[in-house]
Amino acid sequence: MLLNREESRDRWRIRPDGKDKVTGALSYLTDRSFPGMLHGRVLRSGYPHATILSIDISKAKELSGVHAVLTHEDVPGLNAFGIADPNQPVFCDKLVRYEGDALAAVAAETPTIAEEALGLIEVEYEVLPVIDTPEKALGPDSVPLHPEGNILHETDYRRGDVAEGFKGCVVIVEETYETPRQMHTYLETEGGVFVPEEDGRLTVYAPTQHGYKDRMQLSRILAMPEETIRIISSPIGGSFGGKDELNVQPYGALLSLSSKQPVKIHYSRWESVIAGLKRHPMKVTMKTGADESGKILAHQVTILSDTGAYATLGGAVLNFATEHAIGPYAMAHVEVKGKAVYTNNGVSGEFRGFGGNQVIFALEGQMERLGQKLQIDPWELRKRNLRKRDDLGPLGQRMVPTDGPTQVWEGIQASPIWKEKDQTGENMEPWIKHGVGVAMTMHGSGLGYGIPDPAGGKMRLNEQGKIEVAFGHEEFGQGLVGTLEMLLQDHFQCDKGDMEIIIGDTDRVPSSGSSTASRTTNMVWQALNNMKEPFLKALFKKASLLTGIDAVKFQTGPGGIWLRGESGDFPERPVITYQELAQQGLEDLEFSTEFHYPVTPDPIMGAHYLYTSTAVVAKVEVNLLTGMVKILGLDHSVAAGPVINPMGYLGQIEGGGIMALGFTTMEDAVMVNGHYATKNMDSYLIPTIFDVPETQYVDAIEQLPEGDPFGPRGVGEVGTVAVAPAIVSAIYDATGKWVTKLPVSPEELQSSVEELPMMWKGW
Repeated sequence: MLLNREESRDRWRIRPDGKDKVTGALSYLTDRSFPGMLHGRVLRSGYPHATILSIDISKAKELSGVHAVLTHEDVPGLNAFGIADPNQPVFCDKLVRYEGDALAAVAAETPTIAEEALGLIEVEYEVLPVIDTPEKALGPDSVPLHPEGNILHETDYRRGDVAEGFKGCVVIVEETYETPRQMHTYLETEGGVFVPEEDGRLTVYAPTQHGYKDRMQLSRILAMPEETIRIISSPIGGSFGGKDELNVQPYGALLSLSSKQPVKIHYSRWESVIAGLKRHPMKVTMKTGADESGKILAHQVTILSDTGAYATLGGAVLNFATEHAIGPYAMAHVEVKGKAVYTNNGVSGEFRGFGGNQVIFALEGQMERLGQKLQIDPWELRKRNLRKRDDLGPLGQRMVPTDGPTQVWEGIQASPIWKEKDQTGENMEPWIKHGVGVAMTMHGSGLGYGIPDPAGGKMRLNEQGKIEVAFGHEEFGQGLVGTLEMLLQDHFQCDKGDMEIIIGDTDRVPSSGSSTASRTTNMVWQALNNMKEPFLKALFKKASLLTGIDAVKFQTGPGGIWLRGESGDFPERPVITYQELAQQGLEDLEFSTEFHYPVTPDPIMGAHYLYTSTAVVAKVEVNLLTGMVKILGLDHSVAAGPVINPMGYLGQIEGGGIMALGFTTMEDAVMVNGHYATKNMDSYLIPTIFDVPETQYVDAIEQLPEGDPFGPRGVGEVGTVAVAPAIVSAIYDATGKWVTKLPVSPEELQSSVEELPMMWKGW
């Protein structure tokens, strides 16, 4: 299926939340207000590394209009949070490890009073040396930032013997690649409203990608049973992984319970910069060798990841990077070593692509260089090394058979840009150069082996006579609600008015796992398939009892139960409405399902079982006078199984491509001596509509191997992961210059003064 907005309009359905979003009518969680609501603020350390000698909050507590001032002494439970490793303090008591560390929080009647109160809190520090690179953190004289030292996590995967493998190589390429610290730059910065209820419960209105995990973490901090905490988490103004971890929740919850009043906290963009998560900067060194036919014999990788001050999911990100540093290629001798290292920099964590973007940039760069040295077309070189349908996965694990790598390798060649790949043409201005580049990979879905990855859902006919489904997922811009609508209409041939979709409320939905890791579409697809047949059987049984018609003659249709037509292809006439069924009682009309995301049977930590594949072709324009790069085209071939929501699918691939465009050409949250130098959106550049290619063609390959039971794979991340190497390949095609550090530096692409006169000859 070819998806683009010009040629596929007949396939689009109006997104249910689309109009309210584009008109501004939609209310985000941070837009909410409650009677008597106070305003919360958090005091940040401002120091990347320091010992806390004293904290004096007495003056702040005396300020008129202040209702609560809290420090570590006021945390009733665990003074720490973190999904995988709760090692980030809610409030620091002895040591600060980065400039965003929290020392105190204030709730006051106005934002101005809250800000003034923060200024009255007196903290005495002893400033310590700053560890601002992983190399310094690993040095022999480095001070340990955590009791276990400065290494959060290490990986070490081997098969074969790389030293022996390199002996048989006729060409070896060794290169180091560096990637930046990228911001999520979501529309709605971190924030929320926290409401203490009269019955002693706490209601939390705060963006998250995993309401049940938030509830669990807050339960530990507040020393409250999980059931007394309600998390309402949708709709969200963007996340991309950045709101999967707690952010404002501990502070808002503690302040509201202390003041016994609703409290709103909403970070400014600047506070979001210093306290929010970022993509892990990585330094990836690869040594890759091949024989004269282009077969890769040995591949050696070292990954150094700057995880910043605290853990969050830095270990899991490194696991993912380790796996994807091998990619879709069959290699006999492999060694991948990785380290995620603590520093005094801002915290790195979950981000769209989850470590894949960084290492795929490096891996595909190696394939390009190998092809060049061997004088084999790099795209042909990839084909010679692609894994086959039934091969083991990158870490030697069994995975679901897939033709994805071959499908996208072939599919991308139908791209309009591909046809320009080997063309040369004259430019009006000799300093303007065009180039085309290609890259590919496969990307694991789900959390991987050894990590709890549960799913579930509920379905019932409710009191209003609607087919109600409930999932513990969140809508944060990815189009989940629209996808659910389409799935329900496909399953039950019903109208939009016949359904009610409930998400993002722990009081009303089952635990369905996180809305991360490209898993949500697949999980709701599997859940609905599990519940559909028993639900229909119960509906038809009840309708048969009420009408006297044999249940085998029924099918669902708009508004209720219909008599099946003679051909069985379409309903003949309505028999009884959903409302009429509901009025006769709802017993035995509710169903639920619980299951785990599909995982490999092989006990390899983090190894994936389901994969999507992608290939990307990019066309660039490089101005040799300025070194600036403009992306003229970006086309994708994606093998992710059946397309449920064409507009949502295209939106994810296009949006992911644009986000990766920023990662490649402009985005870098620069830190200097442990402080962010890019403090706001005036100095941190992200793509605007000016930077976006006019059209991104997406070839959606829907065919799965025969017998595959797992349905559609998610595409929330795969649109980002191979874009950087495709753009860098295109830059090389245009200029003959290899880029090894992102974002691309214009200075490196500018022609020298000596070269410039040559451009003008004959022009």
